[in-house]
Amino acid sequence: MDAVFGPENFRTEIVWKRSSAHSDAKQGRTQHGRIHDIILFYTKTNQWTWNQVYMPYDDSYINTFYKHIEPESGRRYQLDNLAGPGGAAKGNPSYEVMGVTRYWRYTQKKMARLIRDGRVVQTRPGAVPRYKRYLDEMPGAPIQDIWTDIGPISSQAAERLGYPTQKPEALLERIIRASSNEGDIVLDPFCGCGTAIAVSQKLNRQWIGIDITHLAISLIKNRLRDTFGEETQYKVIGVPEDLKGAEALKNYSPMEFQQWALGLVDARPASDKGGADRGIDGCIYFHDDPKSTKTKSIIIQVKSGHVGPAQIRDLKGVIDREKAQIGVFISLAEPTRAMKTEAVETGYYDSPLGHKYPRLQILTIKQLLAGKKIDYPSGVRGRDATFKKAPKHSKKDGEQEKMFD
Repeated sequence: MDAVFGPENFRTEIVWKRSSAHSDAKQGRTQHGRIHDIILFYTKTNQWTWNQVYMPYDDSYINTFYKHIEPESGRRYQLDNLAGPGGAAKGNPSYEVMGVTRYWRYTQKKMARLIRDGRVVQTRPGAVPRYKRYLDEMPGAPIQDIWTDIGPISSQAAERLGYPTQKPEALLERIIRASSNEGDIVLDPFCGCGTAIAVSQKLNRQWIGIDITHLAISLIKNRLRDTFGEETQYKVIGVPEDLKGAEALKNYSPMEFQQWALGLVDARPASDKGGADRGIDGCIYFHDDPKSTKTKSIIIQVKSGHVGPAQIRDLKGVIDREKAQIGVFISLAEPTRAMKTEAVETGYYDSPLGHKYPRLQILTIKQLLAGKKIDYPSGVRGRDATFKKAPKHSKKDGEQEKMFD
């Protein structure tokens, strides 16, 4: 960070308490438990965008400093000082208010208006008048450099997508609100599953996200579609757009080629345990039975080299072993006639929705780039069940929270 921005542009080290206290003593831990992350705040120059963010006062603060309650309205308030700091030396005016002469922080005209509005209180005759400051007019406590009010994403949270390093949207929202305005550009050079991107979209910022894995790109595309709808506009740069690009990616990294190909059909990559040795590169899950909650599956294999009918027979065996409804063979090379024959002889999957679907389908990269899709039931509960869906965005989601409704 010092190398990129310069040490003179370091501003703050923020401590985010991301979890509660826990003990690993029984597992032999001989040091303090780590329950925080560090956020480093740098700026490009000595001038930067800053929007103060506030958080609600805690109950102990309210009960201590806003202990008065107005009978007519039920509003909480405190009595604050009206005296002008520094007295005459600071140019504060001197005059009489309710029988008390002092140097005041307001002009006599403004003081008279405050009295008319009921904002000046004298608790007893002869006491120094004080200003009535309502709690519901205060923005809250300014955020400091220790954040303890944003917890981690729980296992049951609606926003949890299963990405190992996923951060809470509330954390990114605080950072983006404080450091940018609507229309500004937010850059996340390690965007993972796209939390910063989703929050930027919600807060009407422009955004650029960068990641080295095609899995991340697939996750973000699904997240944007689920959260903001199909009409969300963005451009993906750096992914193959034709067969030449696909060949280049295959030569550079066969594994990234596989991840990219799975993304073309919105498939979830197989876990490390269920990888190539089991003949499963990816899966799609769906529901097509209105009378059942049972999840159905599609097995995906991706091949970037020489292909032949033996591989189709192998995939058929995987479909049977896994009791999958459909299998899809994705190939960079064109399939042979014998491969197509093997696929047709595998038969059809009869959906409870009343349609038949080829049980083993062969799709080429060329066909997928041209827009061809897997032929399978669209589902009775949404698009499919492959990825955990991000919550849909509503206009209220992008509004600043108020301390009081």
